[in-house]
Amino acid sequence: MTKHFEHNESRRGFMKLMAGVGAGFAFSSTLGTFSAPAAAATAPAKGSVIEAGISYSLSTGFDPLRTTGATPMAANLHIFEGLVDLHPATREPYLGLAAKMPEKLDDVTYRVTLRDGAVFHDGKPVTSADVVFSFERVLNPENKSLFAGFVPFIESVKAVDDKVIEFKLKYPFALFTERLTIIRIVPKHVVEAVGESAFDATPVGSGPYKFVSAVKDDKIVFEANTAYNGIYPPKAEKMIWSLLSDDAARVTAQESKRVQAIESVPYLDIQRLKSKRQSVESVQSFGLLFLMFNCAEAPFNNVKVRQAFHYALDTQKMIDVVFLGNARAATSYLQETHPDYVKASTQYDFDKEKAAALLKEAGVDKLEFELLATDTSWVKECAPLILESWNAIPGVKVTLRHLQSSALYGEFIASGNFKVVVAPGDPSVFGNDVDLLLSWFYRGDGWAKNRYRWSDTPEYAEVQKLLDAAVAAKSHSDAKAEWSKVFNIIAEQVPLYPLIHRKLPTAWDDKALTDFQPLPTTGMSFLGVGRK
Repeated sequence: MTKHFEHNESRRGFMKLMAGVGAGFAFSSTLGTFSAPAAAATAPAKGSVIEAGISYSLSTGFDPLRTTGATPMAANLHIFEGLVDLHPATREPYLGLAAKMPEKLDDVTYRVTLRDGAVFHDGKPVTSADVVFSFERVLNPENKSLFAGFVPFIESVKAVDDKVIEFKLKYPFALFTERLTIIRIVPKHVVEAVGESAFDATPVGSGPYKFVSAVKDDKIVFEANTAYNGIYPPKAEKMIWSLLSDDAARVTAQESKRVQAIESVPYLDIQRLKSKRQSVESVQSFGLLFLMFNCAEAPFNNVKVRQAFHYALDTQKMIDVVFLGNARAATSYLQETHPDYVKASTQYDFDKEKAAALLKEAGVDKLEFELLATDTSWVKECAPLILESWNAIPGVKVTLRHLQSSALYGEFIASGNFKVVVAPGDPSVFGNDVDLLLSWFYRGDGWAKNRYRWSDTPEYAEVQKLLDAAVAAKSHSDAKAEWSKVFNIIAEQVPLYPLIHRKLPTAWDDKALTDFQPLPTTGMSFLGVGRK
């Protein structure tokens, strides 16, 4: 995921309102171990406040219909619930609003029962009508929700009664339960009463924390939802998230104990914070730095040219200099710590001679182009090293331009006005199953047709068949075999492919927080976390 994909109309409405606002596979057995949570939870300690430093400002609102901004996505972990939720740290599903694991009636019919006593932040009960409303607004093509692409298998959602919801699928989908984590449940009566723009700015959910206020480039304030009876009740009366996009300001806030935790610790500051007796941990993530080519434009429509620029990269130097060892060179689409990792058949070890030979085989003697990159701080540090590697190839001259994500994707990539792009991505913030992670970049038109322009190739067609075969597989091992074939195709073809999977450093004061866990994705979670 890039830092965010903005929906322009939503963003305009949000920014206007913000000025006036106070501002079935891998985890099935795990899910089965959860039962309906207790109806009462211990009240948070009186006066307890969790303060955190967040690395991104607010550029979108909070409505889970369409927000993909890094900061509101993290906030929504605390404000909203899904029927099933994905634990931010362990990446394992757990029961959210569902009282028990979804009941499978047949291959295309499931029923989900809501937990007793679940209420929204305004005190109104969560009902089946709210669930149907939440799914239907995502599935409605007029709403252009990004999340619709994650649940294309759903045919219909209907209320059986106030507590039971029935899902009809278009075809059998073994990952139905896991994919329920994508859709967050919103109160139908609130959205219809205030309108989507107002709801985007002042969200109401059923999660352990209530939204109080938000001020762009300043802070987000939450308070405990004392009526919450789910698995992770609030352990602090209040949360204040300071929006500190400046690295130095974030580190200073942690050092001075103004906050108890910060995300995205600059790699250069890890040892410094450790010396100040702060806990710092770098968690291996799926989060990647990818190289993307315009495959519709010569010479990058030639796979040998694309491969050449991968072989020409001194990736280990980049890992040592920029990440100070807090990254791993990509050996497959997935990071090596993912449970379904399989090493790809094509590996891109640093080999200048092979790069030059491939360009010669492709008939390229001289090549000049501009590399476009996002302005993310660590990407800006990587880009000069990429240029250094590439400009060492005889006959190659590459220049560099950094752009904000919105400009890069909206003005250049959308129009096809680019040759090569280097950018960050992390769809694992939405889910961790392989089908979702692969589908983000390689299924359908979203990226393959409209961005890197590879969708008219036989390899793309084969990837679609393999992804469909994996979803329809009768066992996880059969699915994994199909996914492995996809890994091999995209590693060989590299229309868009990772250079590295980075580690995400988080710092926290373990003398001030209880049960805090750093995340393998952007953002922070305070589910189940308290103050000492």
